[in-house]
Amino acid sequence: MRLIQFTTESGQRAVGAVVDSNTIEQLKDVETVYQLAQRALENGTGLESLASSLLSDQRLDYQKIVDEGRLLAPIDHPQATQLMVAGTGLTHLGSADTRAAMHAQNSSGKQEEMTDTMKMFKMGVEGGKPANGEAGVQPEWFYKGDGDCVVDPEQAIPSPSFALDAGEEPEIAGIYINDQEGNPCRIGFAIGNELSDHVTERQNYLYLAHSKLRHCSFGPELLLGELPAHIEGTSRIVRNGEVIWEKNFLSGEDNMSHTIKNLEDHHFKYNAFCRPGHVQVHFFGTATLSFGDGIKPEAGDRFEIESATFGRALRNPLKVVERKIPRVKAL
Repeated sequence: MRLIQFTTESGQRAVGAVVDSNTIEQLKDVETVYQLAQRALENGTGLESLASSLLSDQRLDYQKIVDEGRLLAPIDHPQATQLMVAGTGLTHLGSADTRAAMHAQNSSGKQEEMTDTMKMFKMGVEGGKPANGEAGVQPEWFYKGDGDCVVDPEQAIPSPSFALDAGEEPEIAGIYINDQEGNPCRIGFAIGNELSDHVTERQNYLYLAHSKLRHCSFGPELLLGELPAHIEGTSRIVRNGEVIWEKNFLSGEDNMSHTIKNLEDHHFKYNAFCRPGHVQVHFFGTATLSFGDGIKPEAGDRFEIESATFGRALRNPLKVVERKIPRVKAL
């Protein structure tokens, strides 16, 4: 089952189950996926089972919702500061190769035998899929922002004017809610665009943290249940109505150096990410990015990331927004 969030023609929040590419079926007695997840926790029932029990006979035109700009991200929190977006990198070979090339030159311009990037990727290959009961190697980790950094599907992703780059990263994101005891519960998965500043990162690997503090988007559909082990997708950039870059990608555990469980274990081992009622959105890393092919996205370009596993494509145009650095005053 795949769910979306949207607003009705009267402006009310709503949740719908995807019937097909043209039709959704609205759920009754629930306005958000967060409410649905909270109810599942309270009732001790599975999310998909609960959603199925709330299906109505009200079928709506999916494309009309998209055309009228009423499509929302598939999860949010009533308080944006209680939704955290983070992620892991170097989990797919394609990304590791690109990023290793970015950091391969030392100050003298000579190629090093193995970059820190490839060392970390190699650690994942050797220890990212531990046997049951054993601890796996921890992955690269980064913080992206809170709920305010999430952009709805079909809406423009802003890039600050001080950024040196605004490049897409097609990734799968895990969506979680913590129960009242602080135990993380997985709601589902979504395809996402974890926008990053690769030029800034290329200057110095230690700038990775800065490069990740950008907006992102995911959805529009939320996949309930387990993640398939093999996922195929396509990422493209459209400029002035023409495709300027397109590449297929593979994801899912069969194509990763870590298990999903290992990535989850190393995220939720920290108490700060297990606060009751909070939502976590966790990106699992990219397999390809246009930056590796020398592409520099421009304002007005449209990112499109799609996979049949996740239904409708995630589409977002890029815009550049002026950001003045505030002056700090002493009190």
